[in-house]
Amino acid sequence: MALQDKYARLIQYAKDSAVDDLRVVEQNNVLYVTGTTFASVKNKIWDLYNEIDPEMRSGDMVLKLEVKPGGDPVEEVYEVKSGDSLSKIAGKYSGMTWQKIFEANKDTIKDPNLIYPGQKIKIPV
Repeated sequence: MALQDKYARLIQYAKDSAVDDLRVVEQNNVLYVTGTTFASVKNKIWDLYNEIDPEMRSGDMVLKLEVKPGGDPVEEVYEVKSGDSLSKIAGKYSGMTWQKIFEANKDTIKDPNLIYPGQKIKIPV
């Protein structure tokens, strides 16, 4: 299994989250993930890594994420992609439910079953 496939969920979360200058490079059977983000996003990425490799024994990933100065945002912004639903989006965030996302976006989402690609929604952190 290619490392980018093994860590696909982690990589996708990093792409969907507030990670600036994200770089994902596979070299000599090691996946290097670097960038700058908020502490809460970095912690969630570490949680995903721990789910994929619970004992962290594979030694096939180097995760180097710098923390942005200042505090964490109270919410993230997610751009809806084709095929997304609030449930599917919630599944990308640890402990998130579609109901929490819907509540945070009642000003722009009137029906939780009607979201569209390109729409920007708030993800409470």
